[in-house]
Amino acid sequence: MRLMLSALVLAALSTAALAQSTGVAVTQAWSRASTPAAKTGAIYVTVTAGGPDRLTGASTPVAETAEVHQSKMTNGVMEMRPVEGGLAVTPGTPIHMAPGGYHIMLLGLKQPLQQGSHVPLTLNFEHAGAVNVEAVVAGPGASEPPRP
Repeated sequence: MRLMLSALVLAALSTAALAQSTGVAVTQAWSRASTPAAKTGAIYVTVTAGGPDRLTGASTPVAETAEVHQSKMTNGVMEMRPVEGGLAVTPGTPIHMAPGGYHIMLLGLKQPLQQGSHVPLTLNFEHAGAVNVEAVVAGPGASEPPRP
């Protein structure tokens, strides 16, 4: 009986470790303050995964649309494009979204992003499902998240 109980406990612990190893952590969510007339904005996050996953989309109540985008320099011109098919998240390789790279593009802002405020954001992952975070809004032109 004791051996069977030990086997059940071990199986439960293994299942919990496996579930945690496929989870996703989203940290350092931040944005830049926008002007009152701005219709676009961006949110930057760091995504870490315990198992292979894919960031497939995003939403926020402060914008009509939120999309996973990538900025890159092409022939001396900065281009911003949606990431087709989602963004792969690999275990052990965090994705650090930042100005000039990957970001969550906010289209059709419903209100200005005000410094010091918080923006609710839902990130959708292929395996982990929906992950809710709040992005703190830094000053205009900020290049990194505000310090606590």
